[in-house]
Amino acid sequence: MEKNKLDITLLCGGISAEREVSLLTGTQIAEALRTLGHRVWQSDISPTNLSALDRKPCDLIFPALHGTFGEDGQLQHILEHRNLPFVGSGEAASRLGMDKAATKSVLLENNIPTANWQVVYQNKFKENWTPAAGIGYPCVIKPISEGSSVGCKVCMNAEQARSYLAESLPKYGSMLVEEFVDGLELTVGILDGKTLPIIWIKPATEFYDYQAKYTREDTQYVFDIPLPSDTLAQIRTAAEATHRVVGCRHLSRIDIMVDKLTNAVNVLEINTMPGFTSHSLVPKAAEHAGIAFTELCDKLARMALRDAAVNSH
Repeated sequence: MEKNKLDITLLCGGISAEREVSLLTGTQIAEALRTLGHRVWQSDISPTNLSALDRKPCDLIFPALHGTFGEDGQLQHILEHRNLPFVGSGEAASRLGMDKAATKSVLLENNIPTANWQVVYQNKFKENWTPAAGIGYPCVIKPISEGSSVGCKVCMNAEQARSYLAESLPKYGSMLVEEFVDGLELTVGILDGKTLPIIWIKPATEFYDYQAKYTREDTQYVFDIPLPSDTLAQIRTAAEATHRVVGCRHLSRIDIMVDKLTNAVNVLEINTMPGFTSHSLVPKAAEHAGIAFTELCDKLARMALRDAAVNSH
């Protein structure tokens, strides 16, 4: 085999609500890796069809999956069980990162600042529901384990909040109700434990939704952030600490709100398998740091091999 040219099985598609994004992600990663001379076999995968994992030769698995099965620890459990080297976080970190409420509990235990929250369960929801102390209005209501702003809504008052909970609880079973932080929405990519340049997401719409995230061209991504240097340092520290306490490896993306009045930093959530489309934030941040998309994909593939080698000794 030629030196340093790898046989890579790239998994994309899957069974979650984010299937289309995953297919786009997978195609772009495959093209990048092939540019460098790697042999890439792109395949769909599902819990009932794992045949992609049997392909030989295969140096490593590169999952480009989002949401249920691909990102929530199920696939990672299978890959770890089969001793296959793979890109991204392992089962435990993936499972934790997908659960926004459990992640926030871990942040709290580790003194990492996060907005006040509570979980509302369908079987305990009453029509006269009001949010817990410290949340108030407006509040943000979102599913505990969907990505890409799916099912997320800002509610301005009790009527809106109750109405949205009544509508969403039958679908999701439980919802996270979170204090609304008015301020700058930032996202921080982590590559191999270290922060990439911070991005300020300046949406043209009031809320950065699924449309803005993948298709709208009027969302601005700004690297020149109007915050004091000590606040920016706090953001980097909080992001790296979040990646570490969740137990992530290789890459992640941490979403953070900074209060416009106090500059208080609030970690909202972590994404253990961030998107890799042309709109995606981790590739944008890496590019800003001088890491081209092809190089980023190559680095991740090599991290998977490096960590597999370390674990086998």
